[in-house]
Amino acid sequence: MSKIHKTAIVEDGAIIGEGVVIGPYAVIGSQVTIGDNTIIDSHVVIDGETIIGKDNKIFSFASIGREPQDLKYDGEKTKTIIGDKNTIRECVTIHRGTDDRWETRIGNNNLLMAYSHVAHDVIMGNNCIIANSVALAGHVIVEDYAILGGMVAVHQFCRIGAHVMLGAGSLVVQDVPPYVLAEGSRAIARGLNSIGMSRRGFEKSDVALLKKAYRKIYRSKLLLKESIVEVEEEFGENEVVRNFIEFIKASDRGIIK
Repeated sequence: MSKIHKTAIVEDGAIIGEGVVIGPYAVIGSQVTIGDNTIIDSHVVIDGETIIGKDNKIFSFASIGREPQDLKYDGEKTKTIIGDKNTIRECVTIHRGTDDRWETRIGNNNLLMAYSHVAHDVIMGNNCIIANSVALAGHVIVEDYAILGGMVAVHQFCRIGAHVMLGAGSLVVQDVPPYVLAEGSRAIARGLNSIGMSRRGFEKSDVALLKKAYRKIYRSKLLLKESIVEVEEEFGENEVVRNFIEFIKASDRGIIK
C-alpha cells in the first residue's frame, strides 16, 4: 500500500504504484505516473505528463514536469520520463520537453544534487552524477557514467560523452568526447578520465590505446580530419577507441579543444 500524507494533493487521474510514499504538502498532477517504492518528500511538485519509475527518492522542493523555460513553447503535449533508482535532491528542477524532442528523459541510477537544473528536451543516460547547481540547457545529451562537477553550465544542444569528467565551474559550449577529463571557464580537454575508467573496470590495454588516440586527436599538429583517419587506421578495431572516434565524427557543434 502507498502512504500519502493527509496534506498532500494527489489529483484525480494520477497513477500511484505500490509502496509509494508522498510527504506533506506535495502536489501530484492528474497526468503523473509514479512507480513502486518511490519516495517523495514534502513540498515536491510533479506536474504535466510525467512518468517516474521505481525506487526513486525525490527530496523536498524539487519541481518536475512543469512548463519549459522556452518562449516558443505553446502548450504542446510533451512529456517528462524518469527511470528507476534515481536520487533527486532538494530544489532540483526538471522541465518537460518541447516540440523538438517531445520529451525530457532521465535514465536509471542517476544522482542529481541540490539546485541542479535539467532543461527541456535534455536526454540523460544512466549512472550519471550531476553535482550541485549544475545547469543543463535545453536539448543537451548526457551519456552514461558522466560526472559533472558543481556549477558546471552546459550550452544548449551540446553532447557530453560517456565516462566524461567535467571539473567544477566549467562552461561547456561544444561537445565533450567520451572518456575525456575537461575543465575551465571555457572547458578544454585536460586528458583522459583514467581514474574513472579504472574504477569502472576498463582493460589497461584499452586505456593505453585510447591514450594514443587522444594524443593523436588533441596533441598532434594534424588537422582533425587527418588525425581521425590515422586513428581509425591504427586503432580503429578497438571498441573503446571506435566509440571515441565515432562520437567526434558525429559532432554537430564541434568538440572542445
